[in-house]
Amino acid sequence: MSTEFTVQKATASDAPEVAEMVGELLAEIMNAIGIQAFNFDLAETTSRLTDFLNQEKYFVFVSRSASGNPAGFIALYESYALYAEGAFGTIPELYVRPEHRANGLGLHLVSKAKAFGSSRGWTRLEVTTPPLPQFDRTLAFYEREGFAISGGRKLKVSL
Repeated sequence: MSTEFTVQKATASDAPEVAEMVGELLAEIMNAIGIQAFNFDLAETTSRLTDFLNQEKYFVFVSRSASGNPAGFIALYESYALYAEGAFGTIPELYVRPEHRANGLGLHLVSKAKAFGSSRGWTRLEVTTPPLPQFDRTLAFYEREGFAISGGRKLKVSL
């Protein structure tokens, strides 16, 4: 990764910039799959993220360029499961702005997440990628970083 980037743990003051990147991520996913799969409201997402960060329900690391502009982020939350032998982390979002891709920034963000998880005593990190051809590069990235397919598919039901 170029030394022109820094990665810091986000605070509530970073929420507006991270929420903006969440919107970019969701728009990119929906554009790739051709389906309106997410509802996104910048103000609501900023508010929700601020609450999550303040309550330490969500952990975010933000990468910034030398000029201080956000270039990407990785988000984590703690989960518990018997199959995972205790506490573990999940990566719900990882995003690097297109102009900053292919320079090792994603790897650096994942490395920060691994170190953070290790410091919290997590047994593993999990991430879900859609099993669609449009996300083959994403899957390959995670596999290069040591993630292994563990089976199953992510399913949801609205409540």
